[in-house]
Amino acid sequence: MTALTLDDVSVTYGSTTALDSVSLSVRDGEFFTLVGPSGCGKTTTLRTIAGFERPSAGRVRFGDRDVTGLPPEDRDVGVVFQNYALFPHMTVGENVAYGLNFADPPGGVADRERVAELLDLVDLSGFADRDPESLSGGQQQRVALARALAPGPEVLLLDEPMSALDARLREHLRRQVKRVQRELDITTVYVTHDQEEALAVSDRLAVVNDGRIEQVGTPEQVYREPATRFVAGFVGENNLLDGTFAGVDADGTVRVRANDVELAVAGGVAGRESGHGAPTSLAVGDHVTVSVRPAALDPDEGANRLELAVTDTAFLGERVRVDGDWRGTRVVAHLADRPASDTVELGFAPENARIVAVGD
Repeated sequence: MTALTLDDVSVTYGSTTALDSVSLSVRDGEFFTLVGPSGCGKTTTLRTIAGFERPSAGRVRFGDRDVTGLPPEDRDVGVVFQNYALFPHMTVGENVAYGLNFADPPGGVADRERVAELLDLVDLSGFADRDPESLSGGQQQRVALARALAPGPEVLLLDEPMSALDARLREHLRRQVKRVQRELDITTVYVTHDQEEALAVSDRLAVVNDGRIEQVGTPEQVYREPATRFVAGFVGENNLLDGTFAGVDADGTVRVRANDVELAVAGGVAGRESGHGAPTSLAVGDHVTVSVRPAALDPDEGANRLELAVTDTAFLGERVRVDGDWRGTRVVAHLADRPASDTVELGFAPENARIVAVGD
C-alpha cells in the first residue's frame, strides 16, 4: 500500500526552482531515503512533505488524503531536525512528552507510560529526569527521535539527523534508527548526503540532483545499475570511461572504443529495463560513457585489459586503493595487495560494465 505520494511537485522561490516536477511514491512501512549533494533539493522535498513548504505546483498525498494545503500540525508527521532542536528548559522526559500536549498517545496509554516505552526503545531508560544539555550528541539524537515518535505519527521524517556526529557513532546510530523503524513499522523518509549511509539504511532510495529525481530503486539497483552518469559518479566510487559506440556482437555484447582500445560491455545500457544491446538510435561513432566499479578491476580477469601507470596507493585494511592513469584517463581500483611495480595490468568482466550515458 502506498503511504505517501508526491505528484509532479515543484517548489519555486522567485526565479529559482528548488524542486522541478518531482514524483515519488513511498510504501507503507518503508524506509525511503533522499540522497544527493548539498543544495540538490532533498531537504526542500522533506519540508514539502512536512508542510513547511507549500508547492508551487503538484500535490502531496498521505494514502488517499490530499494534504497539499494542510499545515504541519494537521499532517500527522514526526520530524527530527539536523540540530535536534531539544528544549533546553525541559527534562528529557518532558521533551519526549511535548507532542502529547497536542495529541493522545497511541493505544490509549498514559503519557508517562508512552515516554517510558519510547526511552526504552531508544536505549535511554532512566534518562527521563536528565537535562538534555548533559547528554552526548548521540543521546540527544535519540531523545529527538523519541519525541518525534511519541504521538504515533503516520510518517516519520528525518533531516540529516546524524550529520554532526563522528563516523563510528553515525554507524552505530543508523543501525539503531533502522531497528526502531522496523519495530514500529513506521513509514520513514530520511535525508542524507552520505551515499554509504543511504545504501546501508534504505529499503529504497531516490537520488536527487538539481531539483530532479535521477533514479529510484533499491540500494542494490542504484549501485549496480546506475541510470545516469550522475548516479554512477555520485553513489559510490566509480570509473567513468568515455568512448564511442563500435557495434553489437551477436550475443548482444556492446562494443565501445575508448582510448584506442575496444571494450566489451554486457552489463546493459542505462534507460533500458533489462537485457543487453544498445538503443536502436545509437550509431557507430556516437559518444557513450561506460561505468566500471573499482572492485570490478582484477589482475586475473582476462577481458577488457587496461594497463595503468600507478600514481598513488593507499592501504585501507581489507583492500588497497590504487589510483592510476590509463592513457590519459584516471582509473581507481580496489585490489588485495599493492602493485609490485609502477605499472599494473587489470581487467574487468563485460557484465561488470554498464553504459550510463549516450551522447553526453
